[in-house]
Amino acid sequence: MKRLVEIRSQEFLCRERAALDFERRVFWLAQAQEWEQRALDEIAYHFWECNLARAELNAA
Repeated sequence: MKRLVEIRSQEFLCRERAALDFERRVFWLAQAQEWEQRALDEIAYHFWECNLARAELNAA
């Protein structure tokens, strides 16, 4: 989950830059969107791993 914190931090930084850099606002918001998707992917992967481990324990 440490990785998720790092990803969310990057997303926050991009959103912060978007608020300050009006000329490149669209770019920074797009970057933030990419980081947000990475965070969602990380969460999904974490739950997939947990469910896989639980299924293996139940099978044993």
